[in-house]
Amino acid sequence: MKIIADENLAFTDYFFAEFGDINARAGRTLTAVDVNDADALLVRSVTQVNQNLIAHSQIKFVGSATIGTDHLDIPVLEQQGVTWSNAAGCNAQAVAEYVITALLYVRPQLLDANDTFTLGIVGLGNVGSRLAFMAKLLGWNVIGYDPFVQRDPIEQVEFTELLKQADAISIHVPLTKDGEHPTYHLFNADSLSQMQPQAILINSARGAVVEEQALIQDIQKTQRQVVLDVFEHEPVIQENVLDLITLVTPHIAGYSLEGKARGTQMIYDAFCQKFGFIAHKKFETQLPICAQYFDQADLKTILKQHLTEIYDIQCDDANLRACVKDGIVEQKAFDYLRKTYPLRREWAAHGGPKA
Repeated sequence: MKIIADENLAFTDYFFAEFGDINARAGRTLTAVDVNDADALLVRSVTQVNQNLIAHSQIKFVGSATIGTDHLDIPVLEQQGVTWSNAAGCNAQAVAEYVITALLYVRPQLLDANDTFTLGIVGLGNVGSRLAFMAKLLGWNVIGYDPFVQRDPIEQVEFTELLKQADAISIHVPLTKDGEHPTYHLFNADSLSQMQPQAILINSARGAVVEEQALIQDIQKTQRQVVLDVFEHEPVIQENVLDLITLVTPHIAGYSLEGKARGTQMIYDAFCQKFGFIAHKKFETQLPICAQYFDQADLKTILKQHLTEIYDIQCDDANLRACVKDGIVEQKAFDYLRKTYPLRREWAAHGGPKA
């Protein structure tokens, strides 16, 4: 069996080597020639799996070790009889911890804010619901908006109410352009104008959920603090955009070792089901033991003492800004940052809580 795999997938050999030849490729530049005689294709969100890529291939299975599916042309896959799988929720914990870390970096005083601080969460799927749980551990007030689900532990409000009430808004929706509730440019000039000027905006979902030009104008007007892990025109990022954003990272919010390994595990399980193999491997056996920071002290004390050791988010910001050349982030440099990213560990690996 021939398997084409994104070179940045974690533990690919551990999970798939027993099934045949694995050909690692740069996911962003995969071509129809690369996959022509492959039986299975394993990708991440940077690969557009569409008619152009797979039309003349013999691919029987496509696995994406990612939460989202907007890079998969699902109707084309199903039309050609290709079984597909994604890894919904694989890095939800990592993204939730990323958001908490970003907020505490931007405003360290939030660690003692308790319920005087209201976090608004747009999208209450795997990530949003986990973030709500983690935020409540810190004593924050949480409100959410999601027209598709009802989460009883979370106070859900209309979108316009969330915009008005929240002291920070974190986005966790897929990118959609159709249907009753499209998310493309959900945050535009109108919605941004309804936010409190001092409210923080965090986007670690999909770049185009936030209209870049409207965001630029909003920041220039309000001096709003903004955290971006994703960008509308990624990997093309203008230096003038970076200069306005409080904290920037190179699309790595979900890049924990556990999240990456869990994503590969999930498409491995689907692969085995497709081809009739017994799924007997578990990612936990491959994880090294790491420093234990969480002990009998309370959560807030531990975060005050060790948050930077658990995840130095400022380093990611500096590394992305260092990729600017001639007024723009170079794609090769951006992709290299992600390829060589030192996967951080989730709080639970350090003895801490998880949702």
